[in-house]
Formats: sequence, C-alpha cells, structure tokens
Amino acid sequence: MKLIRPCQRILILSLLYVTVFAPIIFFSRRLKHISHIGGEEFVEDLSNIKYKAGAASWLNAVEQESGEDLKEPKQVVYEDRYLGSGANHGSIEDPNSQDSENAGDRTTLLERKEAQKFQQSKASTTEGQKVWLQEHSNQTTVEDDQNASSRYRRMISKEIKEMKDGQSNQTRVWHDHNIQSQSQKGMNEMVTEMKDQVIRAQAYLNFAPPGTNSHLVKELKQRIREVERAVGQATKDSKISRSSLQKMRYMEASLSKASHVFPDCAAMVTKLRAMTLNAEELVQSQKNQATYLIHLAARTTPKGLHCLSMRLTAEYFALQPEERQFPNQKRLQDTELHHYAVFSDNVLACAVVVNSTISTAMESEKIVFHVVTDSLNLPAISMWFLLNPPGKATIQIQSMNDFEWFSTKYHMTLTKQSARDPRYTSELNHLRFYLPDAFPALHKIVLFDHDVVVQRDLTELWSVDMKGKVNGAVETCHVSEALFRRMDMLINFSDPLIAKRFYVNACTWAFGMNLFDLREWRRQNLTAVYHKYLQLGYKRPLWKAGSLPLGWITFYNKTMALDRRWHVLGLGYDSAVRRGDIEQAAVIHYDGVMKPWLDIAIGRYKGYWSQHIQYDHPYLQQCNIHA
Repeated sequence: MKLIRPCQRILILSLLYVTVFAPIIFFSRRLKHISHIGGEEFVEDLSNIKYKAGAASWLNAVEQESGEDLKEPKQVVYEDRYLGSGANHGSIEDPNSQDSENAGDRTTLLERKEAQKFQQSKASTTEGQKVWLQEHSNQTTVEDDQNASSRYRRMISKEIKEMKDGQSNQTRVWHDHNIQSQSQKGMNEMVTEMKDQVIRAQAYLNFAPPGTNSHLVKELKQRIREVERAVGQATKDSKISRSSLQKMRYMEASLSKASHVFPDCAAMVTKLRAMTLNAEELVQSQKNQATYLIHLAARTTPKGLHCLSMRLTAEYFALQPEERQFPNQKRLQDTELHHYAVFSDNVLACAVVVNSTISTAMESEKIVFHVVTDSLNLPAISMWFLLNPPGKATIQIQSMNDFEWFSTKYHMTLTKQSARDPRYTSELNHLRFYLPDAFPALHKIVLFDHDVVVQRDLTELWSVDMKGKVNGAVETCHVSEALFRRMDMLINFSDPLIAKRFYVNACTWAFGMNLFDLREWRRQNLTAVYHKYLQLGYKRPLWKAGSLPLGWITFYNKTMALDRRWHVLGLGYDSAVRRGDIEQAAVIHYDGVMKPWLDIAIGRYKGYWSQHIQYDHPYLQQCNIHA
C-alpha cells in the first residue's frame, strides 16, 4: 500500500509535466525568438509611420510660417540619425516597405529643401539644431520622438519668424532713413512749387481788368490765400499735410483754367518780368530802410544811458566844489608816464576804456588818462570816476569849453561843413587833429576811440621806434581782409589836386588805437595841413564825410605800420572776425554802427566789452542797464 502511493504520485507529476509544463517551455522559446525578430519589425514600421506623419505636419507648419517672400537658402542634407528614433532600421528588411520608402523619399526631399532655406537664412541655426537633436537622440520611444519633433518644429518656426523680423527691422531702418532725407528734400521742393503757383496766380490776376469780380478772379484769390496759408503751415510744422496737397491740386486746376482764358505766352513772360523787377525794387527799398533804421538806432542814446547820465549829473551838482577834484593832478604833465586820451560823450564807453586799460596794466601807477567830453556830459563822466576811481592810475576829465582856442579858431569851419553833412557835427571826432594844442606839455600820447577794449598790457607800445613818423597805426590795405580800404573808396581821385598829390594804391590805416609823436607833429605842423584840406573840402567835394579820409591825407607818408596784433577791427560790423585774432589782440575795436552798448550789437562779441562793466552798481540797476 505504501509502495502504490509513490508510484501514483510520480505518474501524476509526469502527466502534469507532459500536459502543462512541456508546452509552456516549448512556446516560451518560440516566443523569445519571435519577440527578437518581429518586435524590431513592429517598432520599425511604427516608427516609419510616426516619422512620416510628423515630417508632413512639420513641413506644413514651416510652409505656413515661412511665407512666400523668403529667399532660397543653401542646400543642406540632414542625416536620418538626427531625425529618427533610437531603433535599428537596417537589421531586417520589410517586404511591404517600398511604398513607405517612396513616401519617405518624397518626405526627405521636401525636408531637405525646407532645411536648405532655413540654412541660408541663418547658418548658425543649423548647428543649434544639431546640438538640440543630439541632446534628444537618446530618446527611443515613439511618443518622446513625436514630442521632440513637435518642439523642433516650434523652434524652427520661432527662428524663421525672428529672422524675418530682423530683416524687416533692418530694412525698415534703412527705409526710414532714406524717407527722412528724401522727405525734407521733397518738402522743400513742394514749398517752392506752392510759392511758384502763387506767383503764377498773381500774374494771371494782373491780366484781369481793374474792378473785375468774375468767378475765375474770385477763385484765384481764394486759391492764393489757401496756398499761402499752407506754405506758412508747412514752414511752421516742417511737413506737408494732406490738406496742403489738396490745395495744391485745387490751385493747379485753377491755373489750368486761367491758362485757357489767358493763352498769350508772350504777355505772360512780360508780366512775370515786370513782377520780378518790382520785387527787386521792393527788396532794395527794404534794405535801404533797414540800413536807415540801423543808423538811426546807432545815433540814438538808449534810455538806460540817458537815465544814468541824469542821475550822475544830479549827484555831481550835489557835491561841494572841493569834493569834485581828482587826486594826483600834478602828474598830468609828467612826460615819463604813459598818457592815454579818449574823446567821448558816453559814460559807459569811457568807463570800459579806462577800466580795461588799467586792469591789464602791469604798472597801473604809470598810467595817466585824459578824458575829454562836452559840457553837457562833463558832470556825469566826472561823477562816475569820482564814485569809481581808477586805482593807482591818474585821471583827468576835461570839457571842450576848456579849449578856448578850439572854439574861436576852428568852430566856424566845422559849422559850415556841418551844413553839408551831419557827420561833421561831432567836434569830438575832429579834436584828434589838435592833440599838440590840447596837450602842449606831452611828447607822446596814445589816442583811443571810445568803442575799444584793451586786453593786455600796452607797456611795449611805448618803446616802439617811430622812425621819424608821426602816427603809428595798424594798416587796412590787405585785400584778403574784410576791413580792406582803398584810398579811392573815401577820397575823390577824380579831382586833379588829389590825383596829383596822392597815390591811389597807397596803404591805408585805421583810427581807434594810434600812437602819436607830438613833438614830430609840432615840428611838421600837421594841424595846419589838416586845416588846409578841411577848407578845400568845403569848397569842392574831395572826400566822403568823416574824419578818416582827412586823417589819410593829413598823415600821408607819415604813418608807421604797427604789428597787426596790437589792434583788431571789425567787431561793430563784421560777424566773421576770427576768435583767435580777437584773443591775441591787445586792443579790439567795435568800429561800425553796431556798438556794444546798443541792442543792435553783434552778440558773439558783446561779452568782451560787458565784462568790464559793473552791472551790480546801484545806478545801473536803477536805470535797468544789464548785460
């Protein structure tokens, strides 16, 4: 009984092995072989299907976003390892894969073409694609490969869009620059055209009889008003509006109508020529009026200066006689000192000449200033220097009435000359020809005009060798300069007396800063020479008004040329004087009508003069005198 039970157990186990375990072992080996071969085929087929679908959708996205205006890039071939999955495609052939291969070939061609476009647009993107794809090449699953392909499509679309935006921005900048430069030119041309339209319309209006009020005349007048308003608006806004362009078209249509009504071209030419002549005459008239107003402003005393003179005069007469005296009057006759003279009726002008000379002097105690004015301005100028003494220098204020010999001997001649030209009324301007009589004890003197500013020490000027000449001055006979003067510009060489005694091309010189040897002047009796020509000029016209041509004649062949750095002229009429010449000059001269104390002064030069004025002085502030 015990033996039967083991046998039954063995039999049951054997049957169980044959019926259950043996089939399991057999089929498991077959399944392992099938899984090794068929699995690769399945994965390969699935990968091809997904790859083809992904490539098609990627191409559609690229075609939609790239646009038709992209340039064709260079040809670049992408290998399958960059775009495929991690499975092995070449281990086993698929007998049904020919259609898939053909479709894959077509897809590859399209892919290559699109990749070529992208490579030419931005070559650097190719390397970025490769790096990006290589980083994701270890993904072997179909789902991950599809996600990578989707991300790659988005990256390509983004790069193409950025590339298009960059190209469009660069083109837009270049285009805007050209438009800006051309728009200004075009605007100027259109403004000129509108002005021409107005002129043509005015010419047509002149053909209409006086008092005509026809429809065409009204239309032309209206168009003229509209276009003139458009020109003004364009000048103000620096652009042409659409309404202005519309007005131009309306004007052109009106001019076309007028050309049919007045078809005579010869009459039109004559009328335009007459309008041109009238316009030129009007311009010349405006220039003459502007010149007259400038000269009128130059001869008019500003309100502030008049106020200052009145206040100083009132203060002067409030002083006691002993309080009106200046110190160091014993030094006025000392020939070892440096004597300067200025003849003026302008308080501020005298103040600038004196202050600038003393402030730049190395030894101001050697300076003696002789200020000569008229009796009306003597109190004001005296009071100014009593309130503002010139430091260690000595100053003398004199009136022309103190020179009794001048008022009795020469007054009649100047009065007669004044009847012909108002510029001869300035006796102070002619007093310069009587320096030996005005300062009989002096040997040398420097004469300043009241519109000069001294910028450096003048001590060296006193050691200049005059070489027997009477007058030391800066020449103005250089043709290349704005201050060029010829003798015949101011002197009448058609007169036989003038033509016989003087050379027309003789070098001229300037008043403003002159060094005079008074001893040589007295020896040659040049004051008598001046007086003789002054009398001859009264009998017949020998020169233009003013004292400069008389000076050329009086000191003819008796003038020594000073270095040009001593005296720079032109700051009262020439706005092109070089700044370097001004900075190097010892004396700068505001000759001309645009004086620095007037509102018509040249602004870029006014600072050299105003720096010597104390604008914080109470009298200047009360009279509203400011820089």
